[in-house]
Amino acid sequence: MLPLLTCCLFLLYSLYHVFAAAGSSSSHQYAPRSYPVVGCLVDFYWNRRRLLGWYTGLLAASPSRTIVVDRLGARRTVVTANPANVEHMLRGNFGNYPKGKPFTDVLGDLLGGGIFNVDGERWYAQRKLMSHEFSARVLRRVVGAALEREARAGLVPALDAAAASGAVVDMQELLRQFAFNVICRVSLGAKDPGCIELALPLSRLAAAFDAAAAISARRGAAPVAAAWKVKRALGVGSERQLRDELKVIHDAIMEFIRGSREKRPAGRDRDDLLSRMAAAGYPDEAIRDMMVSFIMAGRDTTSSALTWFFWLMTLHRDVEREVRDEVNACMRDHQEGFGVDLECSRKMRVLHAALCETMRLYPPVAWDSKHAAEDDVLPDGTRVGRGDRVTYFPYGMGRMESIWGADACEFKPRRWLTLHPDGVSPFKYPVFQAGPRTCLGKEMAFAQMKFVASAVLHQFDLRPVAEDTPVFVPLLTAHMAGGLKVTVRRRPPQQHNGTCAI
Repeated sequence: MLPLLTCCLFLLYSLYHVFAAAGSSSSHQYAPRSYPVVGCLVDFYWNRRRLLGWYTGLLAASPSRTIVVDRLGARRTVVTANPANVEHMLRGNFGNYPKGKPFTDVLGDLLGGGIFNVDGERWYAQRKLMSHEFSARVLRRVVGAALEREARAGLVPALDAAAASGAVVDMQELLRQFAFNVICRVSLGAKDPGCIELALPLSRLAAAFDAAAAISARRGAAPVAAAWKVKRALGVGSERQLRDELKVIHDAIMEFIRGSREKRPAGRDRDDLLSRMAAAGYPDEAIRDMMVSFIMAGRDTTSSALTWFFWLMTLHRDVEREVRDEVNACMRDHQEGFGVDLECSRKMRVLHAALCETMRLYPPVAWDSKHAAEDDVLPDGTRVGRGDRVTYFPYGMGRMESIWGADACEFKPRRWLTLHPDGVSPFKYPVFQAGPRTCLGKEMAFAQMKFVASAVLHQFDLRPVAEDTPVFVPLLTAHMAGGLKVTVRRRPPQQHNGTCAI
């Protein structure tokens, strides 16, 4: 396979220079350089390890904030950072922009028929069922309790131990473990009284999710999709590893589902998602796929945002002081130092602004794609053909001066405190999507992030080990390359009267 790849690259390199003499098919500096037959494949290949920066630069230079990426071996792709186009896709002409078969092919092995990998009636039915998971009652009773238990069992003791020993801790990994355990409690009821345990350690299941998500993301980023499809058919390389990791995930969750169905005490009213799906008559495989989707979304998005949040706090100590002052005023339990409750967290405007600003610059999902069911024309005049991929780009949108002003690339949480009461349009800030597919877990995500931020900042000071700017890696959900290594120092106890002062 390697000799074949070498030959292909040599051919592309030769074609590049042949057609370069003839000139690009587009004279605009903001468009990817494109040539007959190969399209912009050569430019795409050379920029494949810096697609975020490449796309952002092209979009910023484009008058319409939209570019077309047309390359050999892949379907035509429209990439946009234009809010009007995003609104058209996600609301105005929603029915014409489903996930589409190309998306479900890439993620089908991992997500199966779960809510993030289906369209139409199957998506609507699952969304309706899942909406119960994010009611205020469930957030208070189930999510709040899960956050408290995991903070008590893992997060705070781990930071305490690091502070006492002077050891370096990887905050990204610690936050991912915390979020994974919380979402397993919420979705599966795992570790809760009256519920069976998973058959393997959560750490092994989490590792399987990590590997499967990374390989699935590389499928989507492959210059030529046929490469991973051939590897999957032959059962070799990364595709063999993906198959093995998926077996770990599927076997563990299926065993849990069956055991939970058999061993749940008679007459016990359980309120986790698994129980409600079973009561609704879903077969075990459908429940499994929903659990996989729910765990993937609930674990990686919040931990990604919090990792970048804590790193930005180490760079902007003035903002950190403001956030900490607000946290100290709202903390309800200074003796044990766990996070703020749901009601108080809703009043924390400074922390909320800092989290929003973090996700503007470092969104947990850097881009999202739909596939046009029929021909269309976007509001900026860009033609979309049937089957074209249309990608909206939260990472790039967060850096557009046309949306955020001349200081778009700067971390300034106060911009969120001066907004209109209705806030910023979700089509300018599509971190939680928008329209009918708006993220159901938005409030849950903010509750979890505020809980963790308050628990950590109230008790601890974090200092990064490295001074270099971390690398943002946009897999299915983004992460920080190499993690966030910090040293930890415990803060002195704070005096308060037990009430929220905001």
